[in-house]
Amino acid sequence: MKNIGRRHLRRCVAVAVAVLAAGTAGVADADTGEDELGRFYQQRLHWKNCTLGPDDEVGRQLDAAGARCADVTVPLDYARPEGRTIKIAISRLRASDPRHRIGTMILNGGGPGPAIDMPPYMRDLMKEAGPRFDLVGMDPRSIGRSAPVDCGWPASTWIRSSGLDRRSFDRGVAFARDLARRCARAHPDTLPHISTRNIARDMDVVRGALGERKVSYNGGSYGTYLGAVYAAMFPGRLDRVLLDSAVDPERWSPRLIHGTEPANEAALRDWAGWAARRDDTYHLGATQDEVLGTVRRIIESAAERPLPIVGLPGVDDTIVPVTLFDLIDRDRDEGRAEFTDAVVQLKKAAGGTPVEATGALKDDLVFQLRGDESRYGSAQSAIICGDAAAPRDPQVYWRDVRKDLKRHPVFGGLGANTNPCAFWAWAPREPLTEAAVELPALLVGATGDTRTIYRDTVSLHEALNGSRLITLKANVHAPYQSGYGDRCVDDKVNDYLLTGRLPGRDVVCGTGD
Repeated sequence: MKNIGRRHLRRCVAVAVAVLAAGTAGVADADTGEDELGRFYQQRLHWKNCTLGPDDEVGRQLDAAGARCADVTVPLDYARPEGRTIKIAISRLRASDPRHRIGTMILNGGGPGPAIDMPPYMRDLMKEAGPRFDLVGMDPRSIGRSAPVDCGWPASTWIRSSGLDRRSFDRGVAFARDLARRCARAHPDTLPHISTRNIARDMDVVRGALGERKVSYNGGSYGTYLGAVYAAMFPGRLDRVLLDSAVDPERWSPRLIHGTEPANEAALRDWAGWAARRDDTYHLGATQDEVLGTVRRIIESAAERPLPIVGLPGVDDTIVPVTLFDLIDRDRDEGRAEFTDAVVQLKKAAGGTPVEATGALKDDLVFQLRGDESRYGSAQSAIICGDAAAPRDPQVYWRDVRKDLKRHPVFGGLGANTNPCAFWAWAPREPLTEAAVELPALLVGATGDTRTIYRDTVSLHEALNGSRLITLKANVHAPYQSGYGDRCVDDKVNDYLLTGRLPGRDVVCGTGD
């Protein structure tokens, strides 16, 4: 999944968050530095301008905001700290109110994806609390500026739907196998050491190198998973913790989208009612059922032959459901109009008319079908496949797909489908562990979230002893970090970040009260 909020919002594909906590064997205590990792925790950072070259838009924005960047040296393999090292890229926007500085806050916006760009954006969202923190963005290992991996993929993402028949499914199996093979050839020495647990270890080295005994943490989507893993591996090193949209800790696996189908079908039905009331404008159907029928016919047409999207061959029944998934995640008129415009273009193409895709549809299809951002998908799969194993037998996926398509005709082929982890060359190096930790964090979840569904946010809340939950009655992913702008959510979160005081009880927003 692309990072929520900021420039990545429109390319969200999939995020899941949970607690995978490993023991801390081989990990130094930053306070004592008594083992071989002490030199990493005690390293001196060299701060510099963030712009790397004339085309570096992110670096220019960071420099303009007053941020500085540094590289933090960490072991590639924490079990062999004397061996190869890699560089973890961070940015820091210092507190602009140093007299009332609260501390350092590490940021992650999900994906898994880059986070180095986040400090200026997050300072604005945090209102009065923003100037009180040193805000630190960290690109996780394998992503962005942190030892990036690129497997030379022909697409920028690993997500595909199964399609409607065995022929489409088999194409998807071949696609996933090819992606995994490319990664095995490109990075045989690096990929075995890519995992969320090692990213959490990197984060603790960053904390130590910054000279902080504790840090605060602000994570959205995948970032909530990283934050929870860090809390379990390094207890007592977190201050204020915000976790914005999560999944059930028991469900973390490479099949992380499985289980989101009902929420996506419900969001599609709600949108279909919205579009039906505007049939004079969009001509997709005068009733909710008619609009849904239009969507299903688009997918059926794509199954017969790829839709004629100019310059983008391959828009078939494995691609269209992913596009719908990517764009269905907002419930306000602007987001629904953007989604509807994409469906109108797809309907025209399904009727046989060549379409020059525009707007969000073009962005999404380019991301799915071209390898312009191969590094993004490569790194994302490396982390997910490095965290947990996937079933190896394609028949397991085919059986689940057939069952799910009967219940969820648009999205049933998405969550249960195969992916590169089924063919990954390496097994995860660490086992999953139970997710029950003492963490007085503030969680935020939306009841209609189509990415990290609400019931899973509740499950994480129950797993984190001492936490509080803000529930927003809306269809949006990461209600706080995405800048959705619900005043109730924003005020509650920012008050906590400013004061450190959790609400006295769980809170419900969006009720109209």
